[in-house]
Amino acid sequence: MSKADVLFVNMCRDIIENGYSSEGQQVRPRWEDGTPAHTIKRFGIVNRYDLAEEFPALTLRPTAIKSAVDEVLWIWQRKSNNINDLKPHIWDEWADEDGSIGKAYGYQMGVKYKFVQGEMDQVDNVLWNLKNAPYSRRIMTNIYNFADLSEMNLEPCAYSMTFNVTGNKLNAILNQRSQDILAANNWNVVQYSVLVHMFAQVSGLVPGELVHVIADAHIYDRHIDIVKELIERPQYPAPKFRLNPDIKNFYDFTTDDIEITDYQKNPQITGIPIAV
Repeated sequence: MSKADVLFVNMCRDIIENGYSSEGQQVRPRWEDGTPAHTIKRFGIVNRYDLAEEFPALTLRPTAIKSAVDEVLWIWQRKSNNINDLKPHIWDEWADEDGSIGKAYGYQMGVKYKFVQGEMDQVDNVLWNLKNAPYSRRIMTNIYNFADLSEMNLEPCAYSMTFNVTGNKLNAILNQRSQDILAANNWNVVQYSVLVHMFAQVSGLVPGELVHVIADAHIYDRHIDIVKELIERPQYPAPKFRLNPDIKNFYDFTTDDIEITDYQKNPQITGIPIAV
C-alpha cells in the first residue's frame, strides 16, 4: 500500500479524535451560504515522505497530479500572480477583474535580491546554490513578505522551502502555516515532491526526503463525514513516477515531462464544498 495513504489516514484520525474545535470562536472563512466555516485542528503536524522509495500520491482518491504541478510551475517557474497563466481554476475566487491575486505567490518568486553571487530572484538563488554550493545550509525561499501582505488577495499558505543536500540526495522542508486537509493536503505534497524531483535532476542530484510541516492542520466541519468515509477505503501501492530525463534546465520543464503509471486508485469525491 502507499505510505502516503498511511500517513494521511493516521493524520486524519488524529485530527478527528484529538483535534480542537473552533465552534464558539470567531472565524474568518465562510461557506457559500454565508455560514461560518468551523474546523477541528491539530497544531504542528510533521509528515516525512521518502521520495527515493515511492511517489507520495494518495490512492484513497485520485490526485490531479499534472494540475497540481501546473500550479507549482505557475509559482516557481512562470513566477506569475495572474490566473490567466494557470490552467486549473483553483485561484479564480481570489483574483480581481484582471486575473491578478495581488503581490502573492509567483509575484514574490520573481522579486530580485542582491546575493553574494549577484542579483537574482529566490528560485534562481536556489538553483545557483544547488549547483555551486550544494552543502550550504542557507538554501531556502520565503514568500511571506510582510511588506506586501496588505496587497495580497490571499496570504500564502505554503510559504517557505528549505533545501538540504546530504551526500547526493536533495532533501527539502515545506513549511505551511495552514492547510485544508481534505481539499489540499495531497495536492501540496505531490506538487512539491515533483519540484524536488525537478531541482534534483537539473542539479545532478537524486531526490531524498520531503518533510511537510503544517502549523494548523484542519478539517472543516462540512468535510468531517467525507473524511471519515475516505480513510476507510481500500489502499493500493503507490504509482510510479518518471520525469523526462532529457530536461537539464528547470525552466524547460512542462507538465508533459511527467509520466505517472500504475496509478490504481479509488473513485473521485465530487462536490466537496470549499470555504473561502
